[in-house]
Amino acid sequence: MGKGLLFSQMEPPAGWEADFHDWYETEHIPPRMAIPGFRSASRYEAIEGEPRYLACYFLDDMGALELPEYQRLKREPGERTSRMLAAVNGFTRYLCDQISDTGDTGQAAGALFVVAFAVPGAAAARFDDWYESEHVPMLMQADGWLRVRRFATGPGSEGPPWTRFALHELRDRKVMDAPEREGARATPRRAQLSAEPWFSPNGRWLYSPIHTAHAISQNGG
Repeated sequence: MGKGLLFSQMEPPAGWEADFHDWYETEHIPPRMAIPGFRSASRYEAIEGEPRYLACYFLDDMGALELPEYQRLKREPGERTSRMLAAVNGFTRYLCDQISDTGDTGQAAGALFVVAFAVPGAAAARFDDWYESEHVPMLMQADGWLRVRRFATGPGSEGPPWTRFALHELRDRKVMDAPEREGARATPRRAQLSAEPWFSPNGRWLYSPIHTAHAISQNGG
């Protein structure tokens, strides 16, 4: 299996924020970062859109989700994990295979713009070609548009029927107003796609980063 993403949104009940953050940082993420195949986990808070919180687990190998270590975490959650997941609102969980990546620029992203589409199978090739050959290159011309990673959702996902995710890393939220973005949204190819009924009911979220954790070395090095 190749690279991928475990994408999960949720929002704790009012008054649970401190416990929610502590649970995520000290109990939920660390054991996953010790599993071979998990590269990093990044947490975000919504600037626009809901649920309020997003966690992205980036995997070098989606086969990590089949390993006994991960299956044990899913099968035997601790008391705190069970209590937290039973209480949160707006829970989503998507298992996604990576389609493309413009590459890490080494610059810190101050914002993450996430777009999700429910693309019918018959339109997937046209949609992917537009996004890859026109939309992403035009966006990447904007100063501060740092990176774009695209993903296709797979079996086992929970939430609205999104089939494509794009994660856009931005230097800051002001980059959303770049003229290059306006140009990318005004092309004939995009107009053709946007006229189709599945295009407009998409998901859009703008996040600010909270924290990133990295994989724990498997060899002690």
